[in-house]
Amino acid sequence: MSFWDYFRSRKESSASIAKERLQIIVAHERNTRQQPDYLPALQKELIEVISKYVPIDPNDVQVQLDKNDDCSVLELNITLPES
Repeated sequence: MSFWDYFRSRKESSASIAKERLQIIVAHERNTRQQPDYLPALQKELIEVISKYVPIDPNDVQVQLDKNDDCSVLELNITLPES
């Protein structure tokens, strides 16, 4: 490295930035594909049951399955209305 190289800007090439973004997208897609097929049906049924008792927006119910080493955790997040 020469003395002048130190003062030159070190811009990442657009190809390397695109590669990093693509790796993030691929990792996200792999993560969502590992979820079981029953989750959308489960979410729909939960929305139907909760709607019998409380008026909610279907977008306020989130179902997620997290897998650890020997354990799977089903996470359910529901945003209920204030009143």
